Formats: sequence, structure tokens, C-alpha cells
Amino acid sequence: MDSGIACYAHGVVLPTVTAKYSTAIVSPPSASPSFNSRVCLKSSSLFGESLRIVPKSSLRAAKSRSSSVVTRCAIGDSLEEFLTKSTSDKGLISLMMCMGEALRTIAFKVRTASCVGTACVNSFGDEQLAVDLLANKLLFEALTYSHYCKYACSEEILELQDMGGSAEGGFSVAFDPLDGSSVVNTNFTVGTIFGVWPGDKLTGVTGRDQVTAAMGIYGPRTTYVIALKDIPGTHEFFLLDEGKWLHVKDTTEIGEGKMFSPGNLRATFDNPEYDELINYYVKEKYTLRYTGGMVPDVNQKGIFTNVMSPSSKAKLRLLFEVAPLGFLIEKAGGYSSDGHQSVLDKVINGLDDRSQVAYGSKNEIIRFEETLYGSSRLKGVPVGAAA
Repeated sequence: MDSGIACYAHGVVLPTVTAKYSTAIVSPPSASPSFNSRVCLKSSSLFGESLRIVPKSSLRAAKSRSSSVVTRCAIGDSLEEFLTKSTSDKGLISLMMCMGEALRTIAFKVRTASCVGTACVNSFGDEQLAVDLLANKLLFEALTYSHYCKYACSEEILELQDMGGSAEGGFSVAFDPLDGSSVVNTNFTVGTIFGVWPGDKLTGVTGRDQVTAAMGIYGPRTTYVIALKDIPGTHEFFLLDEGKWLHVKDTTEIGEGKMFSPGNLRATFDNPEYDELINYYVKEKYTLRYTGGMVPDVNQKGIFTNVMSPSSKAKLRLLFEVAPLGFLIEKAGGYSSDGHQSVLDKVINGLDDRSQVAYGSKNEIIRFEETLYGSSRLKGVPVGAAA
């Protein structure tokens, strides 16, 4: 495409960008490396159905008519087509394409890398597996390669890393490279979470300031779920065998259901209100769906809770997990809460700030807030309205 962003039709080997993050992104053996800024995706098919691919000339013509949203995104678009239609910000397109390439490679490594031994211990004292470190390096490398990331921070490296991009017109990114890595050996689904903020700040900001947030989900299928600030809904991309991301699903509403994912159940021992809430789900015959991985548990769009107590403090980090997933959930038509407010309204004062959280439909968040604290800010608020 004209902006110089490559169409990754069959994978790409990114060069080593610094000695500090010296792990190259490597394509699966079945994918031959290619890098061509003028590659046009060929027609693809999913389950035998031919997909319409928009000609590049049409995209250029549409682009010239608008400086914001180029044209309507469609199911069947490639990731590059979707981003080109969604934003005229070439830097954001570059960053999201490079992150998509990193996610594709992480998915392959999760399937094939040895996760038996402990590689090291991070600055929080958490156990790290070898695949955690690999995912961490791949994401830092992708952000440097995008040329539009000023600062990045990982849950595994609690320091801002200068990625070489400009603060003006650039972005800062916080990510959890492999959420749920402790369950890799059980063959459960794991994932990557990241949030993107404009400029050079990751503190003194809120989750609502994000320009985009996304998660990569590595399970029976590999998917890339994206939310953009100025585009309604969340948008799911499916990784095809040939290495392409295919737009397969949009979500603009999270309906009421009876499925729950209760994190930090230890807190029910000395948090009677949380105990009452969990007992409600059980008595009302909610279906328990809890894996120990935040990405798959939130992605199934039931009610996800992770509550603190006097003896069991908040574990989830606002910058790396809570705010990006809150952005995705609220863009999908759901709600988030720390018990009193949307998690997107919480100011991120420090890189290690933590929070309790719930994600779900409006009525589930009302129940969460009322049970824990006696009232809810959402009572009387129309669905979809900011509270």
C-alpha cells in the first residue's frame, strides 16, 4: 500500500533491532519470508466461500475523500484493509500491523516452544517460563520495527523502554506478553493484552485515553481482537493457515447471560459481600467458566470478577491488563467496574497500580456494584450511555 506498510501475506522475518531485544520474529516453517510494500492480497476463501478483496485503487480513491474514516469496514477484509479503512493514521496502521505479526509468531511459539523449565524471575517475583520471555522480546521488537512507538512497558519489565519513535504523532504501549502463561502446560488458552496511548505518557493517563487496545488469543484458533477509539465495536480477526489475518466478527453488544468467571476466590474468606455474590451465581445456576487465564475468561463475555479482600489484595495491574481489557469490553457494548466507577476512568498513577475489576453486561455490573457496595452508578442509566 502507498503508506509503505507491508501486506504480510506469507510471513516476514523482522530484523534484529537492538542488542537488548535480540530475538528475530520468525515465521512458521510453512510460511516463506516475504516483505513487499506493494504486495496485494490475493483472493482467499474460508470454508469454501470466496472473499471479496477490495482493489488497492479503490482504497486509494476512498482515502482521498476522507481524512478520518476511509470507507466502511467489512467482514472478509484483511487486517491491512480493515486498518486502512478505519484510520488515516499511518503510524497507528504500522504499529497494529507489526503487533499482528508478533502475535502470529507468538502463536506459533506457544504451540512449539518448550515450557518445562523456569527461565528466570521478573521484577515482581513472578515465575517466568521461557515462552514468556520470547513473547516479551517479540513484542518489543515489533514496536521498534513499527517506527511509531515512543515508549513501551511490559508487565515483565517494569520500566519505560525508549523504542525510538517520535512522541509527536507517535504512541506509547503497555502490554502483558503472555497472560495465563502458568497454564500453558495444561494446554489451556492463553493470550496477549496491550493498550496504546497517544504520545509519550503511560502514567497520569486513564484507560479512556487509549487510542486502541487489543488482545491476541492462542487457543484452538488464533484470533486478534481490536478496538479503535473512533470506530464502534470490537473487531475479531482469525489467523489463516497461510499467515493472513481475516476479519470475521464485529461485536457491538454484550447481552445478558448466565455464565461467570470468578477470579481470586480466596477473597471470599474475608470479604462477605464477594462471598454473597459468588453464592448468588451458584444458586441461580450460572455456568462456571474459569480457566485461570484472564484473556479467555474475559473473551467469553459472561461476568468476570476479580475482587480483593483484607487478606487477598488486588492482583491485576491497571496499565497492562485492567484498562486495555476494559476498553475492549466497553467498545463491545459491555461495562466495567472497580466497584464504584468504570475502570477506564481510573487514573494510572504508577506502572504497578492494581485494581479489582468486573466486566460484563449492564445488569451484571449493577448486581456487582450493589452487592459489594450497596448501590450502583448504573441504575437508571440507559444501555450504551456513559456513566
